[in-house]
Amino acid sequence: MMSDVILETRGLTKHYGGVHALEGADFTLSRGEHVAIMGDNGAGKSTFVRQITGVEQRTRGEIIFDGKPVHFGGPLEAREAGIETVFQTLALADDLDVPDNLFLGRERTKWDWLGPFRVLDYKAMREATLAGLEKTAVKIPNIRNTIRNMSGGQRQCVAIARTATFHSKLTIMDEPTAALGVQETAQVENIIRNLKEAGEPLILISHNMRQVMDLVDRIVVFRRGRIVANLKKEETDGQDVVAYITGAKTQAEYEGAA
Repeated sequence: MMSDVILETRGLTKHYGGVHALEGADFTLSRGEHVAIMGDNGAGKSTFVRQITGVEQRTRGEIIFDGKPVHFGGPLEAREAGIETVFQTLALADDLDVPDNLFLGRERTKWDWLGPFRVLDYKAMREATLAGLEKTAVKIPNIRNTIRNMSGGQRQCVAIARTATFHSKLTIMDEPTAALGVQETAQVENIIRNLKEAGEPLILISHNMRQVMDLVDRIVVFRRGRIVANLKKEETDGQDVVAYITGAKTQAEYEGAA
């Protein structure tokens, strides 16, 4: 029988020498659920994502994804397993165009009967790129432009379109609208709503309280490397969340209330 839980971490911990960036993170995400991770700068949010996606190797703890313990050696392994991620750094190749970035590491080929030799199917990748951009309502005037020649907003939209183009078991977005204008932010939020309608689970890291309260089912608050609150959206408000972020409310108070 398939578990309702798509992702679980048990005691997930990351130390950088004497710095405890993440300590004992117990986290679950159900299939189809959208969860926001919030916290101040340095709270451990991005560190948590880097452990899940294999960007860094955890100090200790377990990660169970789609019912199986996993230990990804890098982001490509996580992607192959079904985790699509938009990192704050975007992870785009500046000297490549839009199709090459969308298919980086999973290029489509033709004439595979040639044995070890492969020919890239540029036509198929361009068509899939245009379909992906249309699906996400992202407007890029010329997909043959290199990323280097695009605005910050366009770059962010390419990274998000790459994530939304491929069917995934889990999507993670780390501050996806931080560098975007109002119109581009609305596009990204529509992508997130479409993922929800399609039943695809999402982890959203965001400082935008309005966005979080509009888009997710649950809010997990990190403070000083630890999870200090796990709140259902309908049972909390922005003021309550901020109290946990700033330390005005503590983990002990949350556990006492529970």
